[in-house]
Amino acid sequence: MLRVLIALALTCLLQPAFADERTQTQQQLDATRQDIAELKKLLGKLQEEKSGVQKDLKGTETEMGKLEKQVEALQKELKKSESELQRLDAEKKKLQSARVEQQRLIAIQARAAYQNGRQEYLKLLLNQQNPEKFARTLTYYDYLSQARLEQLKNFNETLRQLANVEKDIAMQQAQLLVQKSSLDSQRDELDKVRKERQQVLAKLNDDVKARDQKLAAREQDQADLSKVLKTIEETLARQAREAEEARQKALIAQQEAEKKRLREAQAAADASDAPRKPAKSTPGALVSSSGETFGGPFASTRGKLPWPVDGRLLARFGETRGDDARTKWDGVMISASAGSQVHAVHGGRVVFADWLRGAGLLVILDHGNGFLSLYGHNQTLLKSAGDVVKAGESISTVGNSGGQDTPALYFAIRQQGHPSDPAQWCRAQG
Repeated sequence: MLRVLIALALTCLLQPAFADERTQTQQQLDATRQDIAELKKLLGKLQEEKSGVQKDLKGTETEMGKLEKQVEALQKELKKSESELQRLDAEKKKLQSARVEQQRLIAIQARAAYQNGRQEYLKLLLNQQNPEKFARTLTYYDYLSQARLEQLKNFNETLRQLANVEKDIAMQQAQLLVQKSSLDSQRDELDKVRKERQQVLAKLNDDVKARDQKLAAREQDQADLSKVLKTIEETLARQAREAEEARQKALIAQQEAEKKRLREAQAAADASDAPRKPAKSTPGALVSSSGETFGGPFASTRGKLPWPVDGRLLARFGETRGDDARTKWDGVMISASAGSQVHAVHGGRVVFADWLRGAGLLVILDHGNGFLSLYGHNQTLLKSAGDVVKAGESISTVGNSGGQDTPALYFAIRQQGHPSDPAQWCRAQG
């Protein structure tokens, strides 16, 4: 009977703690659901912005395609123009060669005419002994003069054609260069716009990816919290059933004991044949074990405990955690070198030593009477679940597991399931 009463008392004592934990878990679950709703709303806006940027990018790249087509056509024209320029250049070289040859012939004729002057012609006029020879010679001189004039005329025409060809070449080159420069400028401008929009789109994709990952993490948190809440509710329901069964058993046992006492009293009265008043029952004191403790009661160590590691406080109990004002630190973060020894602040038993999402490699010590201490983000675990440790004993080493950027120790204290400020338990640092 005593065991039944003790079990009933323990169930009654633990049930409020589970109820408080269920309420806290339900609040966390509601906050997570609100975060998920906000993230989905933000993702919708990002998708709309992404669609707009993609539409602009589509227009830009379409214009780029048309412009590239124009540039390609212009390059073909440039090749044709280059061929034409090569032909004109070849013609220019021929004209230059003809000019040189014509200059040479004209120079020869000019020297001959200068040397002879009009002497030969005067001799022919004065010497008229042979009139036929004079006539033939005179005709020859006429032909020679006409040939000289024709050469001069051709030379002047060559010079004119050469000047026209050079002018056409220069004009065509200038026009092509202007067109090419204009198209290159347009292409560079559109390419710049396309790169800018691609950068915006890339950033949006990164934002969407990050939000998707955060949403997935929040949804996983929600699933985990739902499992925890379900486990707590099932535990509470089981405890309620067990408490009711224990109460019924205790009531039945009391009734049986009372019946037995009455029977014994009646038998004694009958045996002595003397009426006696029944003795009044005195209820016994209800006692319960508070559980095994190590190194003395934890409750008496407030303000006397050592810190688990030497370092600087990066985050204090109750401060805002990250950018979300709704999230508060339920412990402290202590900066320390990777590999530094982490010491148990008080004797206890290891009830958890494993990896946990959000806390990394985590050690939890049970100090009895509902007191727990937590040590997270470790590099290595030196103890296993079930081990008994003394105060000051090394239990792990500092690390950055669980997604931390820098090595630091997460240290927290739970009192009857509720977070308690470690600074109120550990000695003030001098």
